[in-house]
Amino acid sequence: MEELNFESFIEKLERILKKPLPGRSAQLEMSARFDENLAEKYFNPGRDAKMGGVMVLFYPEDDGTISLPLMLRPEYPGVHSGQISLPGGKQEPGDKNLIETAIRETEEEIGVNSSDINILGNLSELFIFASNFLVIPSIGYLDYKPDFVPEEGEVEKIIPFPVKSLIDPETVKTTNIQAARGIRLHAPYFDVEGHIVWGATAMMLSELRTILKNL
Repeated sequence: MEELNFESFIEKLERILKKPLPGRSAQLEMSARFDENLAEKYFNPGRDAKMGGVMVLFYPEDDGTISLPLMLRPEYPGVHSGQISLPGGKQEPGDKNLIETAIRETEEEIGVNSSDINILGNLSELFIFASNFLVIPSIGYLDYKPDFVPEEGEVEKIIPFPVKSLIDPETVKTTNIQAARGIRLHAPYFDVEGHIVWGATAMMLSELRTILKNL
């Protein structure tokens, strides 16, 4: 990706999001390794899958760096305890669509004014087997650096992830991970300030990474 100012970055990203998305092949680049016979189970939702929306939200840092916020979840009795995620959550009855879900959850979880979020498009849907969610990531931006306010009880910490780090090959590493239900996996991950970003979040960011390389 060439060096771009924020305005040019947004313009080029909006254009490229109108083209066919790289989809599953890009997502799988950051997928944990598992028995190929389980692919049908892990990547295809059943009729009871819940719908969810998450937000990839670009904004300019004071030094001109382009970043997006990730969230560190607190420890809790659940499958995503202590993990890094994008802002987002379950579709509620009042949400007209999953874009509205992503915008609402972003305001609730990281304190961004929903009316300031500009939507550019979306990434490919991804089924998250561990929590039985079919998720669509929306791509949006703010034209200023926000004062993030983490939702108490839901967000332990907000972690800025610069675009230049996302596309840097040195950011991608592999490790053994203790997942939910005692399952151990060998998985690729993004090293973000020493935090391990893996699983569904890494897979969504992997597709984004593939797109950004073409800007």
